[in-house]
Amino acid sequence: MIKLGTNLPEHLIGKDQGALAEFLSAIEDLGYAYVTVGDHVLGADTSVRPDWKPFFGKPPLYDRHMVWHEPLVLFGYLAALTRTLELCTGILISPQRQTVLLAKQATEADVLTGGRIRFVIAAGWNDVEYEALGVDFRKRGKIMEEQLVLLRKLWSQEVVSYNGHHHTVTAAGINPLPTHGRIPLWIGGQSKVVLRRTGRLGDGWFPYYPWFSEPQLQADLELIHAAAREAGRDPGEVGIEGAVYFADPRFEMPPGGREPPETLEDCVEYAHWWKKFGANRFWVTAPWADLGPEETGVREPGKKWSGIEKRLRELERFREAVGADF
Repeated sequence: MIKLGTNLPEHLIGKDQGALAEFLSAIEDLGYAYVTVGDHVLGADTSVRPDWKPFFGKPPLYDRHMVWHEPLVLFGYLAALTRTLELCTGILISPQRQTVLLAKQATEADVLTGGRIRFVIAAGWNDVEYEALGVDFRKRGKIMEEQLVLLRKLWSQEVVSYNGHHHTVTAAGINPLPTHGRIPLWIGGQSKVVLRRTGRLGDGWFPYYPWFSEPQLQADLELIHAAAREAGRDPGEVGIEGAVYFADPRFEMPPGGREPPETLEDCVEYAHWWKKFGANRFWVTAPWADLGPEETGVREPGKKWSGIEKRLRELERFREAVGADF
């Protein structure tokens, strides 16, 4: 069976701790297996950056008005509010963070939850954050490559020595270590560099496209599997996370592509396609109920935002429609 997950609607919940507890309790009761939490340290003031197009040459997905909680601190709090949910980053911009401190914080959250932490990481696109955090934006991919190696060493070995281009650890280690001796490290993205990195080093792959194309997904997965084989890995060890994407008008539809599903029936069919494709996790919100665009769109001043009740009702509908054996 596939593990079914959804995102924490942190932009809607804001600082409402009661709504946070209600949402988590409800999705556990509905049978959802995991919840994802996004990661952005800073939001830029786009009014002073009219020509700033950092997202693959496109305008940003969010600005300073969007609420983003800090995931590692939040996980420590969520540990006391949840019983079974896997807590996942979705997606953590790991290269802009100090690797050893990240390993320590992740382990603390892992211990508090009894081993219910999963990391989905990516190199990110927001140069403003990198600048403010004192990390070279141009080197983020190389930093991330080393992080994948060093994090696993720190999570599995009592004493670590490591000397890379961006990290140096001399006969030192974190204590305590993770509950199960490791924390899963999945990789987000779909560029060819990311696909090869996922095959060589990732525990799983979380793609996110602004459109849907079966031929493209098949080709991208084969590139991951080829990289895994070249690295001496079993391609079947690399997990796949399917998702209901949302149409992004900033990007042109590629040949062979189609718009993401919008009705409940189409989303259910889409979920079963991902299962046949080999996904062992599936992430969903509720585009059929017009719930989703507010998760990533730049918040407009004065716009009224929905609460969590409708979202929970629609997640329940999807859980029932997709079937108990999904």
